Amino acid sequence: MKSLFSFIFLVCFVFGFSQNYSKKEKALFSQISKLDSLMQNNNSKILELFSDDISFGHSNGWVQNYQDFKIDFESGKVKYQSVKQTELKEFKIKNRFANVRRIIAVKGLYKNEIFEMKLSVLELWIKQKGIWKLWSRQSAKIN
Repeated sequence: MKSLFSFIFLVCFVFGFSQNYSKKEKALFSQISKLDSLMQNNNSKILELFSDDISFGHSNGWVQNYQDFKIDFESGKVKYQSVKQTELKEFKIKNRFANVRRIIAVKGLYKNEIFEMKLSVLELWIKQKGIWKLWSRQSAKIN
């Protein structure tokens, strides 16, 4: 049994970590992961991940800039309980820009009403002063 466990661990290690990502890609993956974590924890440090001229297109039709998002986020208008990426559809980097398409499952409260949805998200990231910043994000509800 012990050797079976060792074999399974080895296979998972080799296939799970054999993908070689560039330093740029790893830095961007880190920012994406941080974005989801800070959103799920309703942490205002999320604002540090955004470009000053960010644009959000929400699945309900809202369009927000940096200031709009900051006001709503800090007021608790929307409180996230869970933000989980379920699928990475596309990941492209070209110079200082990155295009990320992914599927996320989101749960939370909007004005104290429970919501749960699956979203298709397109994120555009820009590298500013050596750091990846979210520049634009558009989401659409899917089932």
